[in-house]
Amino acid sequence: MLRWSIAFFIIAIIAAIFGFGGIAEGAVEIAKILFYIFIILFVISLVTGRFWAARL
Repeated sequence: MLRWSIAFFIIAIIAAIFGFGGIAEGAVEIAKILFYIFIILFVISLVTGRFWAARL
């Protein structure tokens, strides 16, 4: 999922260079959403990993 957010970020930069404001804004928003989802899933996996490690 982090790859998708990086890909959309690169698309946004390229679109901004060429002056496509609407496309760049859309790609940035998608990249932000995917990045936040990745961070949330990462934190959840850290918490559950600690729970399972403490349980063993």
